[in-house]
Amino acid sequence: MLIAGRYRLRDAIGRGAMGEVWRGFDETLGRPVAVKLLLPQGSDPTATSRFRLEAQTAGRLSDPHVVGVLDFGESEGRLFLVMELVDGDSLARVLAASGPLPAERVARIAAEAAAGLAAAHRQGIVHRDIKPANLLLDADGTLKIGDFGIARFLDDPSAALTATGQIVGTSLYLAPERALGRTAGPPSDVYSLGCVLYQLLTGRPPFQADAALAVLHQHLDAALVPPRQLGADLPPAFESYLLGLLAKEPGDRPTAQEVADWFGRGAWRGTPEPLPSEHHEHSRPGVPPVTGSKAHAPAMSSGSASAGGAFGSVADNEWKTSVHRTVPRRSRLPFPGSTRLMAVLGGAALFTVALLVGMAWFSSGTGSAQGPQTGPSTSAVPTTSPSSATTTSPTSKADGTASSPSPTSSLSSSPAQPDVQETVKAPDAQSPKKPGKRDGKGKH
Repeated sequence: MLIAGRYRLRDAIGRGAMGEVWRGFDETLGRPVAVKLLLPQGSDPTATSRFRLEAQTAGRLSDPHVVGVLDFGESEGRLFLVMELVDGDSLARVLAASGPLPAERVARIAAEAAAGLAAAHRQGIVHRDIKPANLLLDADGTLKIGDFGIARFLDDPSAALTATGQIVGTSLYLAPERALGRTAGPPSDVYSLGCVLYQLLTGRPPFQADAALAVLHQHLDAALVPPRQLGADLPPAFESYLLGLLAKEPGDRPTAQEVADWFGRGAWRGTPEPLPSEHHEHSRPGVPPVTGSKAHAPAMSSGSASAGGAFGSVADNEWKTSVHRTVPRRSRLPFPGSTRLMAVLGGAALFTVALLVGMAWFSSGTGSAQGPQTGPSTSAVPTTSPSSATTTSPTSKADGTASSPSPTSSLSSSPAQPDVQETVKAPDAQSPKKPGKRDGKGKH
């Protein structure tokens, strides 16, 4: 069959609800192409408009990870869309043939699919139907996003060319906000990609049930089983960031560009990444913060992950789920080295000043230099009388000690000074004593 006088159809390679795809050959330019033909849609009046929208949407994109549109037109009453031929299998066929894929290969798929979504989002386009069947691998394994049949422009006020109240998309990969009937945005595509990655790692979608409505309820409320609990062999950083992609709230997910960057630089392996500068340390998961995204990933839960977050931040969380190094804190000592030295010097200075003050006080009060007193001290100064050989102090106590009215000098602030009171007696050489008892009045 020849379409538009130049595209010869050879064999059918795919079929959907709206159209069928054929392997073809452009006889004018001499190259293989894929031709999508619109099927008769008598019961769907919007089919023609949606087919035209797909051509316009994909035609605005030029990215190595998006299937390129080459031509669009009508032939014999049927609309056709000519695209580049991706000579490989879809991820749906890969899963059916080989089951779960290794983490290394899934990480590459994640980086390339997210890069294609980021290119679409920059053009204001939301795919709205990311699933394994629409992610194609060419001969060398490069991923390309195809089938923008239900995509929408972010600036399109009608939101989509669908019937009122109808939810378009596949329930197994539908974001929670879309299950509530909200308008799809770029985070919705990120969630759908997370569902695909989850299935590639575990062999099953994150949520599944017998009825589509039950699956939608699970997207809204059910906790997600971490992939490693299902036997997936992947690093913890990868798992945390993936959980950030599947956060229930759109604002908790990383952007498609963040996902592409996080997987592209190999952060999924869990290798340490540079810590953010001090003034950016508390900004935004994943991640994750990884990190990770949104790094970011933060720690991340099954509903919303921290890399980061990872995102996030998953992904660090940055939304980024990046792997953060823990910096140990120094324990605070009671007195750091410099503070301890100042305390010792201060105490010594205080003791010296108090010593000098005490010496000056006793020198001025008794006429002779006395040692420092730390408690109430007394001093007896002998006097010689021609009529008496016995010398006593002016105020003698019954125990033979002489008291002085000098005040007490207290150095309680200095720990080196014991709280002891001393009594100083007059030297025996200056005050000869006769044997006998004192009568309590200072006389023999």
